[in-house]
Amino acid sequence: MAGKITRSTLDNGLLVLLKEIHTAPLISSWMWYRVGSRDERTGLTGVSHWVEHMQFKGTPDHPAAIMDKAIAREGGMWNAFTYLDWTTFLETLPSDKIDLALSLEADRMLNSTFDPDEVASERTVIISEREGNENEPLFQLNEAIQSAAFKVHPYHHEVIGDKADLNTITRDDLFNHYRTFYNPNNAVLALAGDFSSKTMLESIRRLFEPIPAGKLPVRLNRPEPPDRGEHQLTLEGPGETTYMQIAYRFPSALDADLFPFMVLDSLLSGPTNPSAFSSGGISNKTSRLYRALVEKEKAVGVFGGGQVTIDPFLYTTTITIHPNKGTQEVLDIFDAEIKRIQDESIPEADIQRAIKQARAIFAYGSENITHQAAWLGFSEMFADYRWFEKYLDKLAEVTPTDIQRVAQTWLVHQRRLVGTYLPEGKAES
Repeated sequence: MAGKITRSTLDNGLLVLLKEIHTAPLISSWMWYRVGSRDERTGLTGVSHWVEHMQFKGTPDHPAAIMDKAIAREGGMWNAFTYLDWTTFLETLPSDKIDLALSLEADRMLNSTFDPDEVASERTVIISEREGNENEPLFQLNEAIQSAAFKVHPYHHEVIGDKADLNTITRDDLFNHYRTFYNPNNAVLALAGDFSSKTMLESIRRLFEPIPAGKLPVRLNRPEPPDRGEHQLTLEGPGETTYMQIAYRFPSALDADLFPFMVLDSLLSGPTNPSAFSSGGISNKTSRLYRALVEKEKAVGVFGGGQVTIDPFLYTTTITIHPNKGTQEVLDIFDAEIKRIQDESIPEADIQRAIKQARAIFAYGSENITHQAAWLGFSEMFADYRWFEKYLDKLAEVTPTDIQRVAQTWLVHQRRLVGTYLPEGKAES
């Protein structure tokens, strides 16, 4: 993971981060914008995700169908993601074809057309995506918990947005959002791969520096008030399976408690990658909740985790209840495991295993050129690249005392939500 980073800010405010990796003739480019669902007001939920979709509809110089074929023809890949705090666009291509990606990103930063017919077509696509999600019990449960957890903060709604808003958002709404946030001084361009930093920076200046800086957007500032007690909710719907989600507050990216919490997560339910884009799974069969719930046939499956965000979000454990067990029995076992961590000394072997697993999943999600480029920009969404570089060292510093303190501080009934999804007509045992 180590390597020299070239950091430069263009005259228009675009931050450029370059990392040379000469292990393969590939370059990965990620354009990050500081805009996500946290920047959406009531009536415009889902607009960030929709604008991301519109960025694939082309510009006069880069029609969508031509770009898709051109990237595929060169053996490359492209994609995009919208999340709570950010939107990002990526291309990974052979080294000698990276200008294709850079010219595309410079063009669509300024010249995306937002054709009314394309807007109408994409409305149908996104509403269909939303309706497909609504058929999934865990989406319903997660949305109910998220909306209950954030009554004030704009983390209140799912990234895809509320259906009521998806039906009424206009072409002008989309274009105004695009022009407000898609500006060079609100963006980070990160590249990793087989290039010369000096030559690459010259190419980037030529393509991006003519784009004028925009007015910095005004951010929503709506802190969530303190919790006043446990919140429980129940949903009913079709299906045969009962699910439970238990959600606590999760430290923000810059909170010192984040690193002990990541080890606690590994110990409790299995390690989680701190980013939403990285892959690499590790079995959670050594985790305490797996042993207490799945091995003892109280649950069919259990997993947990939290994502790195600018403001505190949620640490959620999802449990698939065994068909012959009741939800209260499962919740009692879950609570007993939390209390064990809070009250009893944790064996050193358990701590070291949890740290090792947390470090491993982080490494697996950072090992290739595409993920190396991603981490360059992602770190800038809430801190800077030093956060990434120090991540493994911070995990190694975690002590049993740290884990107990974090469990006692964050995993308390007064700060949690418990949601249950019951198949229609199923009586509680």
